[in-house]
Amino acid sequence: MKYVTISVATFLGWLAICFGLLAALVSLSFPGFTVLLVPFIIYSFYRAFIQVFSFPSALRMRRILRVYPWSVVGGAPFGLTKHPEVLGRQYGWFEFPNPARSEERLPVVFPNHLQVGWWHRRMAPRATPELKAQIDTVWFAGDPRFIGLVAAPRADGAMPRRMHVLHQQMGAEGGRRSLADWGATAEDIERGRRVGIRPARP
Repeated sequence: MKYVTISVATFLGWLAICFGLLAALVSLSFPGFTVLLVPFIIYSFYRAFIQVFSFPSALRMRRILRVYPWSVVGGAPFGLTKHPEVLGRQYGWFEFPNPARSEERLPVVFPNHLQVGWWHRRMAPRATPELKAQIDTVWFAGDPRFIGLVAAPRADGAMPRRMHVLHQQMGAEGGRRSLADWGATAEDIERGRRVGIRPARP
């Protein structure tokens, strides 16, 4: 998958920059270069370190797209405030239709704060109408009863960008959710398991 390749290439690129700057710092004896290069060394190491955390997400994206096709969704509700039906940490959410009941919408959330700045700027209550319009229509692959992959469309209609994995974190009475209550069949559950999801109970 292209995203996995880009993640690996980005990591190697930042790592090469970091070690290249370190080599330049060692070879240059002029004290002024230390002050100049150290911030860039720290920043490139930080970017390489952060990129490591994108590998599991990139592999999960690959698994999702092997199981679920893309669909284009317009007018999906979203928010940055805590969704009342979601448990645990959340850094923004979208609601997508339940595949079994199109009138029912289920929230899926950004489970961490990494690489969500682009989305947050468009989901913020004070975002301009122009920014919000960029996510009025999104691409979605997955099943909101389990997991999903959201992406922003491109103006030229090419493959979407800004892909991010969204998790299902809704609770239920007794602290467990019943997938049967959401109309999930044995086939639906099996597809979720192929992505790596372990449902609480059918």
